[in-house]
Amino acid sequence: MSRSADVVVVGAGIAGISAAYHLSVRHQVGNVLIVDPRPPLTLTSDKSTECYRNWWPNAPMVSLMNRSIDIFEELATEFDFGLNRNGYLFVTGEDETLAAMGRQVGEITSLGAGAEALGRDELLTRHPFLTETAVGGVAVPRAGWFRAQDLGQWMLDRAREAGSSLSSEAVTAIGPGRVGLSDGTTVSTPTVIVAAGPLSKEVAAMAGVRLPLFSELHLKVAFRDHLGVIPRKAPMTIWADTQRIDWSEEEREELARMGRTDVLGEMPIYCHFRPEGGADSPYVLALWEYHDRILDPVWPIPGDDLYPEVVMRGLTTMVPGLSAYSDRLPESFVDGGYYTKTVENRPLVGPAGPEGIHLLCAFSGFGIMVSAAAADLLAAHITGSELPDYANAFLLSRYDDPDYAATIEQAESGQL
Repeated sequence: MSRSADVVVVGAGIAGISAAYHLSVRHQVGNVLIVDPRPPLTLTSDKSTECYRNWWPNAPMVSLMNRSIDIFEELATEFDFGLNRNGYLFVTGEDETLAAMGRQVGEITSLGAGAEALGRDELLTRHPFLTETAVGGVAVPRAGWFRAQDLGQWMLDRAREAGSSLSSEAVTAIGPGRVGLSDGTTVSTPTVIVAAGPLSKEVAAMAGVRLPLFSELHLKVAFRDHLGVIPRKAPMTIWADTQRIDWSEEEREELARMGRTDVLGEMPIYCHFRPEGGADSPYVLALWEYHDRILDPVWPIPGDDLYPEVVMRGLTTMVPGLSAYSDRLPESFVDGGYYTKTVENRPLVGPAGPEGIHLLCAFSGFGIMVSAAAADLLAAHITGSELPDYANAFLLSRYDDPDYAATIEQAESGQL
């Protein structure tokens, strides 16, 4: 059995669906086939916190994210997917960290992202729920979140109306000008897009392309803030300091007996949260990656029974009112996925390897926010449209440049 397609997109997550939308709707590529044995927008895309920001420590990422936000704002005029500008807020209790944040404001603002340095009084006036031990912070205004699942479904619907189609088969082979599917179908195509999220490395290998990717497991918890400690208009709020959890002596002994020394010492930065849902919702999403687990993706994902309590304890450092839950945790739900990334945490977007193979992957923990601009960029590569000046920064071939390779170890990733 055989068929043909102008483009085959491997993966129906937010990356693959965005690619199909930009190709079929914005560039009128008529026959785009999306292939994924899983339902659209699952595996990793539905595990996202659905946030965006243009606050990144290098010019290519700032430019790419600004382009993404531009596109989201355009799409929001066609479809209401809850795009907000609630912002990001980085908070610190350390004078030295605050000074470093102030320097960052100048540096990153010069790259095209804006932010505002806040002293203690201004910070606590705006956000009185924060700890009085905070000495200041940085507010990022071009940031917020949206209903990514709704946007993804809307884009998929528009892409199908424009001629795209969806197959629930698995890709079993990628060869010159063809793709093999699990039902025995051979699809003749000049263009294949690897947009398979955590599975992109193995999919690319079918085409003979070796990708420098690794995957980190990241969990998140949704908890029911029935006491209303977190204001519904709070920004994505991030504690920028390391900390030690204030376990009791009895708790420390029990954790040591359990072998959980990972939560007994100094814990990493970036414990963070945001409100979830509308004005009447009691839910809050919270994240803190303290596991540092790199592993080959497996499902179901490895869990952590202590995660809700550890994250709540970490958040209490920044939001003392959450100590009301110290004796009894609120109702909570944990899920998560994989941050599949390159070493310097930039995505891979564009042609690679054999003729016709294109990459749209390594979206790490920023897949939702980068999806629009990355798909826009890839569509320009495929259709021969004019490329933006940041295009080469996201090609796989960047690693062939020894000068670039030499900068990677010193590069700041911007990863939360």
